[in-house]
Amino acid sequence: MRPIQEIADKLDLTPDGLMVYGDYMAKIRLATLRQNTARQKGKIVLVSAINPTRSGEGKTTVSIGLAQGMQRLGARVALALREPSLGPIFGIKGGGAGGGHCQLEPSTRINMHFTGDMHAVGAAHNLLAALVDNAVHFHSELDLEHRQVFWRRVLDVNDRALRQAVIGLGGRLNGVPRETGFDITAASEVMGILCLAEDLTDLKQRLGRILVGFDRQGAPVTASGLQATGAMAALLQDAILPNLVQSSEGVPALVHGGPFGNIAHGCNSVIATKSAAARADYVVTEAGFGFDLGAEKFFDLKCRSAGLWPHAVVLVVTVRALRLHGGGSPQSGGTVEEICAGLEHLFHHVESVQAFGFEPVIAINRFDGDDEADLKAIEDGCRAYDLSVARFDGYARGGAGGEALAEAVMAATERPQPSPRFLYELDESPERKILAVASTIYGASEVVFSRTALKDLERIRDLGYQQLPICIAKTHLSLSSDPSRIGHQDGFELPVESVRISAGAGYLLALTGDIVTMPGLSARPAAHRIDLSDEGEVLGV
Repeated sequence: MRPIQEIADKLDLTPDGLMVYGDYMAKIRLATLRQNTARQKGKIVLVSAINPTRSGEGKTTVSIGLAQGMQRLGARVALALREPSLGPIFGIKGGGAGGGHCQLEPSTRINMHFTGDMHAVGAAHNLLAALVDNAVHFHSELDLEHRQVFWRRVLDVNDRALRQAVIGLGGRLNGVPRETGFDITAASEVMGILCLAEDLTDLKQRLGRILVGFDRQGAPVTASGLQATGAMAALLQDAILPNLVQSSEGVPALVHGGPFGNIAHGCNSVIATKSAAARADYVVTEAGFGFDLGAEKFFDLKCRSAGLWPHAVVLVVTVRALRLHGGGSPQSGGTVEEICAGLEHLFHHVESVQAFGFEPVIAINRFDGDDEADLKAIEDGCRAYDLSVARFDGYARGGAGGEALAEAVMAATERPQPSPRFLYELDESPERKILAVASTIYGASEVVFSRTALKDLERIRDLGYQQLPICIAKTHLSLSSDPSRIGHQDGFELPVESVRISAGAGYLLALTGDIVTMPGLSARPAAHRIDLSDEGEVLGV
């Protein structure tokens, strides 16, 4: 690893513009961030993927390797990525900072506590929860109806036992008993706010708009009404500053914010993306899970809110994912016919990319053991569809294995930049917005709203929130809401079970199918293989 100042020099960041965390990590100070608006803007490259297998298809690894390949070609490039959550680290993935020769460094620190941003978000969220229950306990002038409080608590560990809980037990001194629950911190509205805020002023305004519940007359109660905004912002004073680290080959990386793509908006912070674009000629960023989740929200939520628009889009595919979506098993050998059948799933995502005006570059993330016939079948299928395609071997070879993809992507950025276009207009009804996403991106023929969701939508209209954009929470394993329905889906019903108001983040959160906002651990969680050596080195991440 290189000293952090050596990395900062690549972005013209001086020592007095950094808040240093040891030898290899730093935050960019507020005064330096304010200088970015006067700088020339670099080209943004969005990396997305098809629907992944449960193990993921290496989208972060490809993002890092692509940037390293660009650097090898002489480009001034930076990464703008999300922070890992402890949930997946101890759950399935065992890490979220890339892999092989395409990692963020120091990877263990980044994967675990990093600079404390995730904890700060959790503390700010839970402070608001405590202030809510305190107001109920003391019968404050807000006259909160405890049965109409829907602000839950958060924790950055997968814990299914906390999805539903009863608090306030043990007598009058312990508060008023009521039902509530926990979400994972990455799904917190405070995380969404942190990632969409433009600056401190915007952060505080968004925090103040958080809707926590209703009083006994049915009027909304906000964080501002609870006088929580200042204290929450104080807890986030450092968390709002983007983190500077490096890739395996010394590419500067702004790693900041960590919302999940399946239950939140899945993109890193606006502040980090804009900072990277102000200081590099190319910025490689990613959006969570497949194009149907993170990337759609990147366009319809992040770009709409922040005035951003990329210059190129990359779609990551793998042999194992295409085999799964072609009716085979990703864990065992299969046939070329399964790959060819899986290409229909890829082409559906290509059409989704085209809906936003882009022709994607297809990145084939190569794994050890991939058969040459399978790789060639993917290339031939993409070329028959007139798509730019390149193999990626960055896990094994680092930036050298990403050069072919880098060349294809840099060529794509030379095309005229498409004008911004969105799937819906803000003045359309929430139902029409949800249908627009479901039909265009998922392939659904109809959206079916539960009785709870219909009541939620009625309240949304009564309160005047109907013009907010839509964030759909859905399984990442399928285009539908059913994770078992793999492959290309068309003409299905999308069930919407409830619609939450995220007034601070600035969107309506539609929960579909059986999606949960607090994941659970698997039968053999990654936590079983993580350890600390006698020398103090973390193992298994």
